[in-house]
Amino acid sequence: MVEPLAHRHVIVTGGTGALGEVVLSRLLQAGAICHVPVHRARGARSADGDERLHIVPGVDLADEIAVDRCYDSVPGLWASVHLAGGFAMAPIVETTRAAFLHMLELNALTTFLCCRAATRVMRRNGQGGRIVNVAARPGIDPRRGARMAAYATSKAAVAALTLALAEELKDDRILVNAIAPSTLDTAANRNAMPDADTSGWLAPQAAAEAVLQLISPANLEISGAVLPLYARA
Repeated sequence: MVEPLAHRHVIVTGGTGALGEVVLSRLLQAGAICHVPVHRARGARSADGDERLHIVPGVDLADEIAVDRCYDSVPGLWASVHLAGGFAMAPIVETTRAAFLHMLELNALTTFLCCRAATRVMRRNGQGGRIVNVAARPGIDPRRGARMAAYATSKAAVAALTLALAEELKDDRILVNAIAPSTLDTAANRNAMPDADTSGWLAPQAAAEAVLQLISPANLEISGAVLPLYARA
């Protein structure tokens, strides 16, 4: 069995979420050694005791010092995958300053701090690396962000960060990309939208395959891409 990520250390934020668990399973299958920062250890799964999965507790992804400490603890970091984030939907007049800033913190700030820490560690290692962020369809198609302007803005910031870093880091052999999924077919989304037509929703497994391809050593040139993953939506 070919393991494209054998012995490669990968940080995955948001690894205990619905998409995160699928991505982790796929990366472990590909041979990766996965490190999952979590704020609280409670509820963090150990993937059936897989010794290549390391839960790193006590990491607030909005805390610069905590993020730097987490990244410094990972030997030979090859890739950093940033799945952590949040969603909120409300009309503009019902979106408070606090709600807007909360979206920016959950989605844009956490991604920025993790990209920053990953860049510093990868440069120190001198072996290049891979970074994958998660934007969203409303982030690159803002008209889809009606009634969720704070969320769309935060994900647009993630897309802009991805493009800027890809240009900044090209001489370091650090490839920076993002995926931009439409609605994911998860239990939480089905419960939240029981009457929705789910036929065009994106399977988390498809998103996981895209992440794997982007962080694979076989990806030698793709950088600065924000990949639309819209399935049949």
